Order: sequence, then C-alpha cells, then structure tokens
Amino acid sequence: MTGPIDTSVPDGTESPHPVTGLDDVVHQRVRLGILTIAHEARRVEFGYLRTQLELTAGNLSQHLGVLETAGLVEIEKGYAGRRGRTWITLTPAGNTALVEEITRLKQLIARVETTNGR
Repeated sequence: MTGPIDTSVPDGTESPHPVTGLDDVVHQRVRLGILTIAHEARRVEFGYLRTQLELTAGNLSQHLGVLETAGLVEIEKGYAGRRGRTWITLTPAGNTALVEEITRLKQLIARVETTNGR
C-alpha cells in the first residue's frame, strides 16, 4: 500500500488537487480539440474543424457557440470567392484557458507517473 502524496505548497498549506482546476468548458473533448487546432492554426476554417474532429456541422456549431459565449473564440463569417466561409480564431482568453488546462493535465500526469511504481 502506498502512503499519501505530499501535496503541500512551500508555505506548508495543502494545495488543491489539479483536477479541481480543470475548466468544464475547455476540458470537454471536442472543445479542447477546437481550441488546440485554433491555437496551432491561428485561424481555422469551419469545414477543416468539422473534418478533423469528425463532427456534424450542427454539433460543431453548438460547441463553437459555447466557446464563443465564454469568450474563448471569435467567429468570423465571410466569403472565399463566391462560397460562404466561417473562420474561427482563438482569443487571448482562449489561449490563456488552453494553457491553464494543459498545465493542469500535466500536473495530473505527473501525479500518476510519480505513484505508478508504488
């Protein structure tokens, strides 16, 4: 049996478990994928996201609506030639939320790796 993990911070107080910092808006699989792809591409077209994440247009639209309402993405509609297009861009708040989520996930991974051999 393993002992408790030291989760104290330098001042000796107990730090919350990393899972408590996960953002439900960001952590959802599809939305995390949208934010990650938008981060990589800087500006991504709706159809590309739909294909990469294997979603229906309606499902992707719903997830984008959640992210837009939260202020994590901006949605721009326009034209490429005669065809209507929708582009998604990560906002500064979206970038911060993504970085914070990845940081928490790394903390969780470190905890698992630390206790794996026990």
